[in-house]
Parts: sequence; C-alpha cells; structure tokens
Amino acid sequence: MTSAIKTARIYHNHPHTPAYAQVSLDYDGRFLRRKMLATDEGEAFLVDLAQTKSLDHGGVLVLEDGREIEIIAAPEDLLEISGDHLLQLAWHIGNRHTPCQIEADRLLIQRDHVIRDMLTKLGADIREVVEPFTPEGGAYGHGRTHGHTH
Repeated sequence: MTSAIKTARIYHNHPHTPAYAQVSLDYDGRFLRRKMLATDEGEAFLVDLAQTKSLDHGGVLVLEDGREIEIIAAPEDLLEISGDHLLQLAWHIGNRHTPCQIEADRLLIQRDHVIRDMLTKLGADIREVVEPFTPEGGAYGHGRTHGHTH
C-alpha cells in the first residue's frame, strides 16, 4: 500500500503552529516554485506554489492538511570577508549583484573565485567557512537580487 504524496501549496515567512517537520535547504535550494523535497527525517513531499518564491530561514511550507514544515538554512560553502573598509567591499559586492549576508564585522558570500580575486585585490581579508547563508533580500521586496526588473 502506497501513501499519497503530501503537497505544500502555501508558504508563509513565519510559523503559525509548531512545526510538524523541518527541511534544510541551501540558498539556491530555497528559491523554487514546484519541486519534490524531503524533510530532514526523509519524508517526501511536493512543493507546488503558485509562483516562484524565495523561502526564508524560519519560514514555513503549509501542507494541505494544515501542518507546517519549517525552512532551515543549511550550511554551505561561503567566503567570509572582513577588513578595515567593509562598506567599500560591500559596495563592490553589491555592484556585481552578488547575494551578500551583511553583519557588523563581516560579509558572507557564496564561494566565487572571480569575486574572491577582486576582493583580494581590494585588500579584503578572506576566509573559507561553511555556515547557513541568509543574504539580504532585494531592494524592491522580491527577496532576491536577480536582475533589474522593478
């Protein structure tokens, strides 16, 4: 006997009930519309949203029966950028439309040898790390920094 695949058609950026389960996804994996996923416990479910969404760490996918699956930002390979001129470095990263997690004393970006080379030439201190990645959303409320569509 096979059980029906559970489907999530609703996403909320915050929970309304205690999570039934969790799903850990990297930054790229948190940008989706329709995809088969598995909870961290291995239970398969289908995400079938009306439009492509950027899922936030701590947000929830709501199954058709009302149970919620919490989104967890999974650890991934990143570059940690620090230095005396962090604002200037952040500007150069943003000027290249590179997703960036901004913190008081460091920036985090996905590993990219071209951006790394540019930042090294600008005097940045760079260290490879493996951490969850939760970059800033787009300036126009769309959650991602892809392109210039306003």
